Amino acid sequence: MREPEAPAPAADPAASPASPSGTPDVHPYDALLLLSFGGPEGPDDVVPFLENVTHGRGIPRERLKEVGKHYFLFGGVSPINAQNRELLDAIRKEFAAHGVDLPVYWGNRNWAPYLTDTLREMSDAGHRRVLVLATSAYASYSGCRQYRENLAASLAVLAEEGRPVPRVDKLRHYFNHPGFVDPMVDATLAALDALPAEVRDSARLAFTTHSIPLTAADTSGPVEGHGNGGAYVAQHVAVARLVADRVREATGIERPWELVYQSRSGAPHIPWLEPDICDHLEEAHEAGAPAVVMVPIGFVSDHMEVKYDLDTEAAAKAAELGLPVSRAATVGADPRFAAAIRDLVQERAATERGLAPARCALGALGPSHDICPAGCCPARTPLPAAAGTD
Repeated sequence: MREPEAPAPAADPAASPASPSGTPDVHPYDALLLLSFGGPEGPDDVVPFLENVTHGRGIPRERLKEVGKHYFLFGGVSPINAQNRELLDAIRKEFAAHGVDLPVYWGNRNWAPYLTDTLREMSDAGHRRVLVLATSAYASYSGCRQYRENLAASLAVLAEEGRPVPRVDKLRHYFNHPGFVDPMVDATLAALDALPAEVRDSARLAFTTHSIPLTAADTSGPVEGHGNGGAYVAQHVAVARLVADRVREATGIERPWELVYQSRSGAPHIPWLEPDICDHLEEAHEAGAPAVVMVPIGFVSDHMEVKYDLDTEAAAKAAELGLPVSRAATVGADPRFAAAIRDLVQERAATERGLAPARCALGALGPSHDICPAGCCPARTPLPAAAGTD
């Protein structure tokens, strides 16, 4: 049974986002921080970047050179930093167009501009209440708690340096916000149009996201979870249903679809979420599927794990099988996504001021929590984390 799409709730007149001057009120916040993963921007950056990503695991440099081969295929440059610059520009334009007076900064976990450096700059500029937008839409350790741990570690550095330490709050998960879902629907329709006409109407949809260990999937989200697979799987399934239903409404065709996974990087003996996209393409071909559209709902932008794992590896597997495929674009810097960020900023600011703003979310899961509760997306080794209750 498919979930009905819930309408956006009506605005609460008592929760006006405007200040007495008529401009959007984002008080008490004085800055927004775009927090992302980071990526190399040249061949000489690849191994140092991977050393940052794998810090503490003792992986030899020669092994990292092998791991980084997909970066070298693209000149050692990950698309993610350029895409974050585009998103920054889109957010700033959206804020300016609607009178939102909030400076926007950018920091990365694993490459320049580094998170600690950016928070240091923000502290020195006098910012004391900071909202954080992470470039991960879903609940999981790697997609949420690890960002919070990085924030806590960077804030601890500021404290050690004797700098004022700003309070940071993280925007809620936005996987089911219309500004995230609507661009994915349009991108899926465009990818269908890119297929040969003779297979378009019978093409299947493969919704893809990053595979994670089963233990991480099962403990993702609040302690009570979201049924089998925890929040990570449940949230992706909810988005896949929303997109599939909207595509059916637009085309008049009911298409088979499945949530599949990609970009596994763990030890072979540890169970991770399956099926892998390449295995799924083989199974779809054996089952007689005439074509497949790959829809990367798990990713905010067309970074390396999209460009290599889908556009290179999965596309090569499809060519080997003689299976027509196309790939939907991610939301990237779509103006609707930038507008969603503005909406989330104003929503959280109003909540902090004690109001009850409308919380926009599609589907049955509803809007996510503002503050991560204790035990949410736990790590194997507990570390301090900011923007939560533990």
